[in-house]
Amino acid sequence: MNTPQWLIWARKLQAIAQAGLEYTDGPYDRERYIEISAIAAEIAAANTSARPEQLKRLFSQETGYATPKLDVRGVVFDEERVLLVQEASDGRWTLPGGWVDPGDTPRSAVEREIQEESGYDTKALEILDIIDRETDGHPTNAWSIWKVFIRCELMGGSARPSLETTDIGWFEVSDLPPLSRGRTLEHQLASFFARRLDPPRPARFN
Repeated sequence: MNTPQWLIWARKLQAIAQAGLEYTDGPYDRERYIEISAIAAEIAAANTSARPEQLKRLFSQETGYATPKLDVRGVVFDEERVLLVQEASDGRWTLPGGWVDPGDTPRSAVEREIQEESGYDTKALEILDIIDRETDGHPTNAWSIWKVFIRCELMGGSARPSLETTDIGWFEVSDLPPLSRGRTLEHQLASFFARRLDPPRPARFN
């Protein structure tokens, strides 16, 4: 999926503003960087349904040098089925996972997200893919996001919905439910199924 030019511009302007606000001590420079961030929000608002004020507040919460956000997803198999959770936000299904918090390791983040969203206890085993969200076919997002897919072994627990999930299920590749496309895509799941019995190999990255 091609990233629209307006989003590329908005992200670059916001990254410049964040870095500037992090490193400058001059009050006049700070005013200029705040204005650049506001322009980035106006560009994004002009091309989405969000209001400029909403995006300005969102952008102002991002501080420090701008880097991609990190989203981990757990790939847990039970024989010929993979674990998916139903998102409360859109009613569609995804591999369990979410943002990596400060202080997390990839292992602790994915094991925690799986447990919180599904009720199952797992052990992270290996990284399967590290991909840029948009270049792998996901819808565009205001932020630059990298996704890390980690194969995990089922250790125990039982299905239990959470505040973020309304149902938990195990699915075969030939019978997938409607997917939450901002989080998980069909070709990713098909690849994980196909690679499940393959010899170990390096993680895919784009």
